[in-house]
Amino acid sequence: MYSLNVPLPGDVPALATELARALPGARARTRGEHTLVAKRLGTGGRGAFQRQAARARDVLAGAPVFEVRVAGVDYFPDPETGAAPVVYLAVESPGLDALHARLCEAFDPVDGIEGEAYAPHVTIARGGSVDAAERLAARDIAPIEWTVTELHFWDAERGQRAGTVSLPA
Repeated sequence: MYSLNVPLPGDVPALATELARALPGARARTRGEHTLVAKRLGTGGRGAFQRQAARARDVLAGAPVFEVRVAGVDYFPDPETGAAPVVYLAVESPGLDALHARLCEAFDPVDGIEGEAYAPHVTIARGGSVDAAERLAARDIAPIEWTVTELHFWDAERGQRAGTVSLPA
């Protein structure tokens, strides 16, 4: 699976790692696993990725830089896939929401997690108890804000960046 991701400043994964300690029994994301997905692009080999990336670049033509804010902790009690609950850093960004909608016009949204169901977030951990998730979601955190000046194509199979798009595109 390839996706277009928002790069994270170092204090976002650091906060997620720190908060994961409050979730015994959950599988925390480790260093390098924290992501903020703007849009999943699809599957396929190198040739498919090249076509998806070229199409995404065309769709992103003229896309501006935008602001992002991590404002709190929340959780999905019943995620579409995988272990529950999913505890995450909640992301607020009208610019990211607009970019996601723009990409959904060119790439089919994944049912249940994209399109109108899109909830931008950075996963802290999966599994564990709902009680622990609720306690962590009730905590106040200091907001983290940054300006997004580029997006990364991400190869989930290899767990690595496959390219970059600078903004404004």
